[in-house]
Amino acid sequence: MKAVVFDMDGVLFDTERLCMEAWMAVAEKWGLPEMEEVFPQCIGLNANDSRQVVIGAYGEDFDYPLFRKETAAWFADYVDRNGLPVKPGVREILEWLKESRYIVGLASSTKEASVRSHLEMTGLSDYFSVLTTGDMVEHSKPRPDIYLLACERLGVEPGQAYAIEDSPNGIRAAHAAGLCPVMVPDMVEPDGEILRLCRIVLRDLVQVLDFLKQV
Repeated sequence: MKAVVFDMDGVLFDTERLCMEAWMAVAEKWGLPEMEEVFPQCIGLNANDSRQVVIGAYGEDFDYPLFRKETAAWFADYVDRNGLPVKPGVREILEWLKESRYIVGLASSTKEASVRSHLEMTGLSDYFSVLTTGDMVEHSKPRPDIYLLACERLGVEPGQAYAIEDSPNGIRAAHAAGLCPVMVPDMVEPDGEILRLCRIVLRDLVQVLDFLKQV
């Protein structure tokens, strides 16, 4: 194996929970029912595909751009006050991969501007050779496009790369693209389908580092 491609939210940063808190807070303000069921369907999706999920739940007249503007403001305010929560083992695994000459990329459904902001804020930008983001593809996870593009830009065959993912949609995308999926569950535990698609399921990046050292 030559490369490791990381998802971002829920893998590098504990941001999936923050996003859900933001969506729930705005949903309460707007009087929207059942957001606790709608949000998990959007985990791993880019903005285009998330919009379709939300519109499907609340109707064609739903003001999705304003909703996302308010959730983004809630999220930014939290990060300004508290900082961006980095997952355990992130710096250790990235440093080891650098020393071990792995090619390291990122494939996130989040928009490029936010990805770059998060990486710069935490001092992690220099670890990644390539950033592939949700606004670079029409459809993101669970479709394979974002991982295929990441591997193309990294100059590796998909079968030469591990994908580190936390969500079922991410695992489906990585598997469909031909990468070797390693799951570190965050907000959604794997079911039978997802377990069959994974090479291995580990609890955190500390365990992923141990796994990579042994393979």
